[in-house]
Amino acid sequence: MDPTPDARPRRRVDYPRAARSGVWRWVPSWRQAAAALGLVVLAAVGAVLIAIAVVRVPQPNDIALAQTTTLYWNDGTTVLGRIGAANRTSVALDQVPEQVQQAVLAAEDREFYDHTGFSPVGIVRAVWHNVSDGGDTQGGSTITQQYAKNAFLTQDQTFSRKLRELILSVKLELTTSKAQILADYLNTVYYGRGAYGIEAAAQAYFGVPAADLSVEQGAVLAALLQSPSALSPENNPQALRARWAYILDGMVDEGWLTADARTAMRFPEVADFQPPTDYTKGSDGYLFAAAQQQLLSMGYSGDSLNSAGLNVVTTFDRRVQAAAVTAVDAAPPAYRSNGVRIGLAAVDPHSGAVPALYGGPDYQLNRTSAASELRGLGGSSFLPFGLAAGLNQGLTLDSDYSGASPVTVDGATVANAGGESYGKVTLLYATVHSLQTPYVQMNDQIGAAATRDAAVSAGIPAGTPGLNDEVTNVIGEAAPTALEAAGAYGTFAARGERVRPSVIQQVREPSGDVTFRLSPATERAFDADVADRVTAALRRVVTYGDGAAANTGAQPLAGKTGVSTGLLSEWFVGYAPQLAAAVMVVRQDSAGNPITLSGVGGANELNGAEVPARIFGDFMGDALAGGPVEPFAELSVR
Repeated sequence: MDPTPDARPRRRVDYPRAARSGVWRWVPSWRQAAAALGLVVLAAVGAVLIAIAVVRVPQPNDIALAQTTTLYWNDGTTVLGRIGAANRTSVALDQVPEQVQQAVLAAEDREFYDHTGFSPVGIVRAVWHNVSDGGDTQGGSTITQQYAKNAFLTQDQTFSRKLRELILSVKLELTTSKAQILADYLNTVYYGRGAYGIEAAAQAYFGVPAADLSVEQGAVLAALLQSPSALSPENNPQALRARWAYILDGMVDEGWLTADARTAMRFPEVADFQPPTDYTKGSDGYLFAAAQQQLLSMGYSGDSLNSAGLNVVTTFDRRVQAAAVTAVDAAPPAYRSNGVRIGLAAVDPHSGAVPALYGGPDYQLNRTSAASELRGLGGSSFLPFGLAAGLNQGLTLDSDYSGASPVTVDGATVANAGGESYGKVTLLYATVHSLQTPYVQMNDQIGAAATRDAAVSAGIPAGTPGLNDEVTNVIGEAAPTALEAAGAYGTFAARGERVRPSVIQQVREPSGDVTFRLSPATERAFDADVADRVTAALRRVVTYGDGAAANTGAQPLAGKTGVSTGLLSEWFVGYAPQLAAAVMVVRQDSAGNPITLSGVGGANELNGAEVPARIFGDFMGDALAGGPVEPFAELSVR
């Protein structure tokens, strides 16, 4: 006999719900929903407790190197330099005056001795203050959380990182005394000026040990913690003073400072900034500086470079860089004195990687790089851009123009070097022998804007000083850097494909995550046929033209000399299929103003490009030695 319904065994959990029908059977009751939620909460709490139990808290010394940004040569293992290295000295908490400790607490965490690692009340108050006040911002993170983030985590603003930060904070509070946490924080936090920890900061800003800091000085250091770069005395003294006053007022509010003492306080004198000299000596200092400049342009802040523990692989090749230094050192003695500056830059035309950058003999003696910052009038090194523009409009290397000198075109009078006149000459002949008058006539025919556009398409920045739409732009009135010129000629080497030069190959976080990898996007600047015909002309400049001094005979090379009006600059810019390079020579007076090179080593406007051509040839010979001999594409001289 079947059991009656009342006799059926009762289920422990009424789900699906027997008393409901249809879809409602699957909708839990409020008790069931609450129970499920409780189980989820218990599981989450259990997971957090397990995480807190198993997580390991390393000592502060474990993170000293992790906070240092390290720059490597392109092999990824040889250190080029470190940013923020070694400027850290730990001190015991009793070596930091109590009111200096309290200034830090007033700035960063006023409930430090009352919370258990994180402060919900502090978070809510910080949000309310920042939204309603509009003045100084308050942070929601406790000192314990900040220390956990700085010491053991990345700077990523993600939920998972914040959760790990909270877990570590609670573990720290359970295993470490408040005094030790505060001491570790003070000894590891970044204060700017390359100073980690309060001892190094006291020396960097006031020239005293931490033990001798006054309350006013301690409040300055505490103010810097919010943003060492944005609040630095050099960048924003007004904002620093406002933050300083906010901290002292907070100390009064907390009972750590009397109102009368606060009223009597004045902003202390800060020592002048002494920039670090590590890794900036010699010619390699320019590489170190160039890498930092590009990282800043990529969006990394000065603070992150000093404290985020990045591992940065540059594009600089030690062997190729040594070839650049050797080639420049072989220049005549007169070219290594008398205010002469020589810059050399090399670019891989296919990837944009910069394997060599010679900015000068010693970065400590002159911090303006002759390779990437100093500019020189391009002179005849700009003729190839005019040639590319003409070829784009249907001209050929056999198109001919008058070689008379001087000529007046569109109101501008131009003469060939030495004032020498010629009859009808082809564009090929004018290129090989640097005749300016035929090119000015051609430029007038095709429109000077076409030459400017061709230069920009190749890679000369549109904002380059002197780059204009005048008919004389083809003879180099613009003033690029050697790096810009090498990159632009690299476009011809790559058969019309342009790529942006870069000195950074890879950026890796301490966690191992790669946040940047050089993977350039190429753009078509010229048809391959146009670029090949420019190369055909520039090959002849090297084989039997005025750039013959650059011909090493070991590798096929193409290039162009350049001598500016008044001999204010001398150039040789050229390339092999796998490497482009530019050598620029300029001269400055004691105030840094450009002056003529005339007479330096016997230089004149007829032979002015001989020295940079020899440096180029020596460099390319050594840089490409041992590698495959790569031929240019089939070349046409039509």
